[in-house]
Amino acid sequence: MRRGLFQLLVVGFTSFFFALIFNPTMQPGTRAEILLLDRNHSAVTRIVDGDTVQVKASLPMKVSQDTQVNLYLDSLPEPLPGCVIPANQLSCETEPFIALGWYWNPDGTPALERRLQADISGEVIASSPSVQVAARPVIMVHGFSSTWEAWANYLGPDGYLAEFGVQGFAVGDGQVEGTMNTGRIDDPTGRTNTIAENAAIVGDYIQRVKQLTGAQQVDLMAHSMGGLISRYYIARVMGKRDVAQLIMLGSPMAGTDCANLPASLGYYLPATLEIQPRYVIDIFNQQITHRKGVPFHALAGVPILEQVQSPCTRVPTDLAVSRESVSAIDLDMVEMSILHTELNTSRQVFEGYVFPLLQAQSSAYLASPDQQLSGTATEALQFTRVYTGHLDQGGNQEIVIPIDANVTVANFALFDASRSITVTVQGASGNVITLDPLTNGVVVIDNPETMVYLGYGFQNPRAGAWKVTLHPTDSTPPGGADYAITASLAGGVSLQAAANTLLPEIGEPVEITARLEAAGQSIRVDSVQARVIDGDGAIQQLELIEKSGSYQTIWEPSSPGIYAIAIQLTGSTLDGLAVERSTYLSVQAQQAPNRSRVILISAAIILVVLVLAGGIIVGLGLLGIRLIYRWRTHAL
Repeated sequence: MRRGLFQLLVVGFTSFFFALIFNPTMQPGTRAEILLLDRNHSAVTRIVDGDTVQVKASLPMKVSQDTQVNLYLDSLPEPLPGCVIPANQLSCETEPFIALGWYWNPDGTPALERRLQADISGEVIASSPSVQVAARPVIMVHGFSSTWEAWANYLGPDGYLAEFGVQGFAVGDGQVEGTMNTGRIDDPTGRTNTIAENAAIVGDYIQRVKQLTGAQQVDLMAHSMGGLISRYYIARVMGKRDVAQLIMLGSPMAGTDCANLPASLGYYLPATLEIQPRYVIDIFNQQITHRKGVPFHALAGVPILEQVQSPCTRVPTDLAVSRESVSAIDLDMVEMSILHTELNTSRQVFEGYVFPLLQAQSSAYLASPDQQLSGTATEALQFTRVYTGHLDQGGNQEIVIPIDANVTVANFALFDASRSITVTVQGASGNVITLDPLTNGVVVIDNPETMVYLGYGFQNPRAGAWKVTLHPTDSTPPGGADYAITASLAGGVSLQAAANTLLPEIGEPVEITARLEAAGQSIRVDSVQARVIDGDGAIQQLELIEKSGSYQTIWEPSSPGIYAIAIQLTGSTLDGLAVERSTYLSVQAQQAPNRSRVILISAAIILVVLVLAGGIIVGLGLLGIRLIYRWRTHAL
């Protein structure tokens, strides 16, 4: 019996010994090890959310077969990328991955420390040392005619971000070097940067923030035109991905017609030309398509639902940018009833929209595919001409704006850089109309970011001449104020226009055509003119000539850059009602390639081809001679 017991012990010990060697998961008290590695392959215990990392899992003994190691962050159910320990090896390393969402617990509270856990076949084998995690910095990009101060509510020790341990930076705030120029309120005629120039500044700012914080990735948050600048940075400036996500608040992905007002005065150029709808839709969106995996999120403000309340955009709208424009490209969009000028300041927006995106878990950062180009064009709003001028401190000015038959809604929009002018409105009946905030949707916006100062509208307006009298006030500057006023019209006559090329070379003829859709009315057209405005404010007048039912002219760009083409029709109906319509096109002129250089390169290519071809022919000839020689030698 003792001998049997001894044999049993030997068998049991042997089995246990082999189990220790070939199946480490069965080892009690195994001293397996997990290390977090940075992108330099060094072990670390401190990272910033968004850093690129690897995990190394090591066992004390070699495994007998390929063994899968599963990795988790703390006890969260969502697995991290794992690795496989090859047979007869002790360890494995994961592929590099981005540690996104590590700073946040699922309940939205910060997780200042993390531990990695590893298991094999469901059995936990090791935990890593404690890893301290810092939040990703948030970099904010302001919009049109604005500064870093637009983000004051997010910045500083009392800002929205600080209470959650998140560092906030706004381009131009001085925390690191870099200031954009999207227009200055105190210098409306001064030149702004282009979108491309501002995007380069954003890129430099991001690099400096990364150096300051040690972060490898940042969250990019943009308001209004800042969304276009941020898209350009991602598509054209960013090399290796350093943006975890792009959050846009009221950004015009299809531009905004409100820009026509300051652009007509030559204000804030070229910025106002670069946010006109036809530029954003036809040129910008067709070229700025690469996202490099960055998810795009957008918030549309939709407090205005009735067209009579919207001076220069379709509804729903935030007053400056319509929901239709925000959603003009593929992105994740949410709506809130917030005005454009409050999207970047509202606590409601932060708590209800921005903060949930900042605290998203890793699964939310799925790589976003590049934008697919769309062949569909947004139907343009119809406007009267834009009336511009200067109102002196001591006088009034009367402007007559015609409204033709079959117009269902007329919206009047006034831009006044001083934001001081008041109006009196006389309808086509000759009666002075008292503007009512509810009936006429009267809005007064003391913020140039909206590009409109005063707006009001009318349902089913009476056809005829509408008179708007502009009045200065005590707050009008002593030197007076420049103004631009227009009316958008729903219904009635429609003016459609196109250019045969949107990206011409310098000196290349551009054919501009316009077509009138009269909606069953007989219209006598008096003139169709084009007003070409370049990025520096220079203006060129063109006359369009009627040909086969449309109106045409030829124009050639003289220098590279953006051009807005304002096309204006004037005419009348058979019963004498005046008709006005205007619409806008955009063209981006390109520097012509160096012809002589192209010729030299082409000649060099041809020469190389000829040399190669000659070499092949000579080689084949020598080979043929050799074969003939061998054949004759063999025959002899």
